[in-house]
Amino acid sequence: MGKSNLVSILIVDDHEVVRNGIRSYLETIKDFDVVGEAESGEKAIKLVSELIPDIVLLDLIMPGMDGVETTRQIKKISPRTQVVVLTSYHEDVHIFPALKAGAISYILKDMKMEKLAEALQRAVRHEVTLHPLVAERVLQNIRGDDSEEPSLFTELTERELDVLRLIAKGMTNSQIAENLVISENTVKGHVSNILSKLHLADRTQVAVYAWQRGIVNREQMK
Repeated sequence: MGKSNLVSILIVDDHEVVRNGIRSYLETIKDFDVVGEAESGEKAIKLVSELIPDIVLLDLIMPGMDGVETTRQIKKISPRTQVVVLTSYHEDVHIFPALKAGAISYILKDMKMEKLAEALQRAVRHEVTLHPLVAERVLQNIRGDDSEEPSLFTELTERELDVLRLIAKGMTNSQIAENLVISENTVKGHVSNILSKLHLADRTQVAVYAWQRGIVNREQMK
């Protein structure tokens, strides 16, 4: 595989030991090419303009320009570059500004390295990855903090629940169809019903809902 086919990654973290650890692991994966490192938001922006990486793996709390503003500037310079936030913080004051600034994913540093690699691969496909703790906060924000709601799962058929679980595991419609031995059009119909019955807007919200309700084992995301 030539360099042009590799996923180019820029690592941004103010701690050198963190950058070194992540780089050492990612360099063992044949599909990844770590094209640079930055210890600050300012340097990250400079490197993004020069390298136009596929992914920026970004710490949130750094001296000088923070990760939120860095994300905003990166998306202005290179809209095609996906920003994956990797941080220790999962409070609303950090989560929502980062996602609104343009980050595609928000994961925590307690995730295993294999899950980090999966999140990066998903980002290349424009797929969202949220750490379960973050997913809970996003869902609560979407639906409000009113915890008194009916058991919406009673409205879903067994087949719809099967589809919901597979959506939460990140499967595409074609993968779900193959897994359940049904047509892709049938899957699309089930997805439409799920969104309607649960009053959700898209597949990401479905996944978050499933994680938050414990339908998908959260240990799979760690």
